[in-house]
Amino acid sequence: MRHDSRCLFVLVLCIVIGLVGCQARGGRTQQGMSCSEIEQRIDLSDRIDALNRLADAFAERCYDTVIAQGEKMRSEFRHKTFSLMKETSNVFVPEGSFIDYVLESYERGYLSLLLAASYANVQKPEEAKVELRQLDHELFTPLYNYGEDPVNLLLSAVLWERVGEVNEARVDWLRLRDLGQMWKGQQDEARAFAARQVALIDEGQGGRDPWRVYAIGRFPALTWDMQFFGSTDGYFSVKAQGEFPAACQSETGVRLSTRSWFDKVAIRHSHGYHPLMNVQAWIRLPLGLTYSLVPLAAGAGLMVGGCMLDAAGDGKGAICQLSIVGGIALMRTAPAVMEGALRPDLRHWEHVPAAFVVTRATTPEMEPCLAKLSAAQRLW
Repeated sequence: MRHDSRCLFVLVLCIVIGLVGCQARGGRTQQGMSCSEIEQRIDLSDRIDALNRLADAFAERCYDTVIAQGEKMRSEFRHKTFSLMKETSNVFVPEGSFIDYVLESYERGYLSLLLAASYANVQKPEEAKVELRQLDHELFTPLYNYGEDPVNLLLSAVLWERVGEVNEARVDWLRLRDLGQMWKGQQDEARAFAARQVALIDEGQGGRDPWRVYAIGRFPALTWDMQFFGSTDGYFSVKAQGEFPAACQSETGVRLSTRSWFDKVAIRHSHGYHPLMNVQAWIRLPLGLTYSLVPLAAGAGLMVGGCMLDAAGDGKGAICQLSIVGGIALMRTAPAVMEGALRPDLRHWEHVPAAFVVTRATTPEMEPCLAKLSAAQRLW
C-alpha cells in the first residue's frame, strides 16, 4: 500500500511539472490569398480576426468582399449588449473572456471609411456618400464608446473630394483644423495642413488634383503593467511596443499617425470613459491577488508532503528532491496567475496602419512626407 501511494504521488508530481512547463503556441498568418479565400475564412464569431481579414481584403482590393462583410460586421459589432450574468462573471475570469468585443469609436469610423472607399472603387459614388454620412454619425453618436478622431476626419475629407463633394470636404477640413483642446500639441501639423486646405477651397482651388492615400507600417502591439500611483486609467499603464511615425506636412501632403487610436485604447479603463470596466478592474484586484496565493500554497504543500512521504517510506531522498523541484516550479507560476487574472481587455483591430500619408503628389518619391519611408502601401 505504501509503495502504491508513493508511485501515485510521483505520477501526480510529474503531471504537475509537465503542466507548469506547457507553453501556448500562436497560429500563423497567411498572405496572398484570393478574394474568395479571404471571404471564406472570415468568421464573425471571432471578431478581431474577422476585422483583420476585412482589412486584408481591402489591401488586396477585394472591394465586393469588404462591402458584403463590412456591413455585417458593423451591424453585429457596433452595439454593446449588457448581460448581468456575463458582466458578473467577467469579474472572476480574465477580462473579456465571456464578453463579445465591441468596436471602439475610431474603429466604427474606420470601418465606414473602408466601406466608402470600396464603393468609390467599384464606381458607386452615391453609396460612398451614404457611408461618409454614416461616418459623421459614428463620430458623434454617444454610444458605449464615443469621440471624434483626427485620422478619420482626414481620410473623410479626402474621400469627400474624391466623390466630387468639395463643400462636404471643407466641413471635415474645418473640423480637423478646429479640433478640441485635447488634441492641441499632438496634431499640429495636421491642423495646419487642414487650415491650408480650407483656404484653398475658399479660393476656388479645391479638388484640383486627386488625393492619394498611403498606409505606413502596422499598428504596434500593446503591453501593460500595473501602476497604482499617478494613473487615471484604473491601475493599468498601457504602452505600445513600437514607435508611431512622426507627424509631417509639406506643400503636397501630410503624414498623420494613428497614435490617437492607441490613446483611445489606453483610456479604456478610465472611470470617465468606461465606468463599468473601471469598477470591474478594481473588484478584480483582490481576486487576482487571492488567485496568486493558490500556487504558492500548493507548491509549499507539495514540497512538505513529498519530503514527509519520502521520510516515512525510508526513501533515499529522491521523492523529496523531486517534490522540491515541482513545488518551486509551481510557486513560480504565481506571478503569471496574478497577471492572467488581472490582465486588462486590450483587444483592438490589429491590422490597421501605424500612420497614413495623404498627398497630391503623383509618385511617392515626390512627396517629402513619404519619400524616405520603405513600408508604405498605396490604399487608394
